[in-house]
Amino acid sequence: MSRNPRYDVLFQPVRIGPKTARNRFFQVPHASGMTNAAPHVRAAFRAMKAEGGWGVVSTGACSIHPSSDDSPFPFASLWDEADIRSHAVMTEAVHAHGALAAVELWHGGAAAVNRTTRYAPLSPSGVPWMATHVGFMSSARPKVMDAADIREFIRWHAEAAVRAEQAGFDILYVYAGMGYLPYQFLLSDYNRRTDGYGGSVRNRVRLVEELIDATREATHGRCAVALRLSMQELRARPSEVAESEGHEVVSLLKDAPDLFDVKMDYSATDCAASRYTPEGSHEPVVDFVKRCTDRPVVGVGRFTSPDTMVSMVKRGVLDLIGGARPSIADPFLPAKIDDGREDEIRECIGCNLCISSWHDGVWVRCTQNPTAGEEWRRGWHPEIVRRDAEGEVLVVGGGPAGLEAALTLGRRGWRVALAEAARDFGGRLKFESRLPGLSAWHRVVDYRLGQLRRMENVSLYPESRLSAADVAAFGAGHVVVATGATWQPVLCNPNELPGQALDAPRVYTPDDLAAGVEIEGPVAVFDYDNYYMGSAVAEALAAQGKQVTYITTAGTAAAWGFMTNEQPLVHASFAAKGIGYRTLEVVTGFDGETLRLAQIFSGEARWLPARSLMIVGLRQGGSALYEALTGEGGPQRVHLTGDANAPGAIAHAVYQGHKTARELGLSAVAVGRDAPFVPRDFLPEAAQ
Repeated sequence: MSRNPRYDVLFQPVRIGPKTARNRFFQVPHASGMTNAAPHVRAAFRAMKAEGGWGVVSTGACSIHPSSDDSPFPFASLWDEADIRSHAVMTEAVHAHGALAAVELWHGGAAAVNRTTRYAPLSPSGVPWMATHVGFMSSARPKVMDAADIREFIRWHAEAAVRAEQAGFDILYVYAGMGYLPYQFLLSDYNRRTDGYGGSVRNRVRLVEELIDATREATHGRCAVALRLSMQELRARPSEVAESEGHEVVSLLKDAPDLFDVKMDYSATDCAASRYTPEGSHEPVVDFVKRCTDRPVVGVGRFTSPDTMVSMVKRGVLDLIGGARPSIADPFLPAKIDDGREDEIRECIGCNLCISSWHDGVWVRCTQNPTAGEEWRRGWHPEIVRRDAEGEVLVVGGGPAGLEAALTLGRRGWRVALAEAARDFGGRLKFESRLPGLSAWHRVVDYRLGQLRRMENVSLYPESRLSAADVAAFGAGHVVVATGATWQPVLCNPNELPGQALDAPRVYTPDDLAAGVEIEGPVAVFDYDNYYMGSAVAEALAAQGKQVTYITTAGTAAAWGFMTNEQPLVHASFAAKGIGYRTLEVVTGFDGETLRLAQIFSGEARWLPARSLMIVGLRQGGSALYEALTGEGGPQRVHLTGDANAPGAIAHAVYQGHKTARELGLSAVAVGRDAPFVPRDFLPEAAQ
């Protein structure tokens, strides 16, 4: 197939200072959890995007000096020769596929409290970030930078730029966003200085100007210099000489960098979950930047539609289409557009499991792309599966795990029969994607069904509930059981372990709502799962006009939703929809009229009137079919996968289904173990 001409504009080269990007697809810096401790894993992860057609591929935030230490969160560094060697593995891999390599030189300032290096945090005026999430909290407060500190900071940045060029990077970032040190100089909330670096906007941009100049001079103009700016707060603030402080900042810096990379200030809005935020949500904040500068501008917005991308370019919003989450979900997104295969794009669903990876301190994971993070360790390619198998496999269950298993098995060359008891494929997603805000999640089903229906070696059998005898009679050499999990009407004990099933009238689980059971209000939703389901069910019941009270064992609604940037938006949604919520409580009983509660720490008894109770807590896997097949002389080669094997998020189910399919029939599977580089001839001095 050939490219649709209306997308030609996306494949025009773009000049970025002394460098030229081969097209407008720019994988912007984003966290991957892959630090210098795993250089080959990181290189393979980024190189896959270059292979997939991205014109620029960036590594994530990279500390320029030990005074910028983000531990316990994973971060990369460019402190010494060993770090140069580590990053060179990535740049060489990216260059091999014809892409430019970019690095985000980073100093966290007051937002990095240096738990490991124990340097005093730095700040323009000693203003700390008063984080409300435990992972970011600290009793350490920053040091006010004096003139010598500022000179040292600029020197560190310049020296890191030299190391970055030595590592092979083409584009070097000055990062003045997301609350980090250069941003702290730009924003008056942080910057209360009275010298030449504080006060007016003209003074507050001085440090950023000097960083850009120092970075360019250190590399003698051979590398492009990009400026990454967060615009949300600056655009909202009035200026005496421009439409906003954002306009003033960009106008003052319009000729300084070779590229502007524009974004939001806060993770929950910068990388907002699709549940509450549509594609292209940044535009109202960043749309002015190109009117203030003739430098190329890149921005993000969870772009998955090539028509939206073209619109961004033709309307003069962006010159380059930034991708973080979409580049993880489908590293080959540009190549598929170039080949006229837009219908094969594995579209990001905006669930933000990728972002939770960084909060968890692990390599990136993705609901849509189970190969993310496994490119080097397991040798998994998102588009290529070695055809190394023959024979017949029966997959029982057409949910996320079963669909992924069938697709990967089909690509390996197996003859695959996929049987689903219901009329429609999709499993849990048939219900979950109908919950408020979650329609994009059905892309998990749409992509896989679209591919399966094209495969001659795959047969789909809806409305096919199979018994053990049916499976045995089918006679497949392998059977993959992916029959899902069920929610249990089980309470949670104060020790945070599930208790006994609650035997009372009008007690429900999400499975009842999925089945269409009419639930009488007022209804209490007791959530100790603490991810998206409890809050989404509460919103669905409120949309039916019912009075809803949400109750959780945690300190906030959708507590784990902090990891995916959903938590702040859940609270805003509850306020807008009139959903009440109670935190740090367990349900101890229900008689159909009154809910008995206890404060989780003190045990203080409380009560709440309710007609119905929805419990969202424990999901139970297992499969009677699997047990019958393995315990009563059925087929010996039976494989349990997905939620039936171990319940989890959709990403876990898809990963399990993929892994089962990749390894089925193999006698041995090799898994690589990466290791960091260390400085040559380095011996620490003995303590005095």
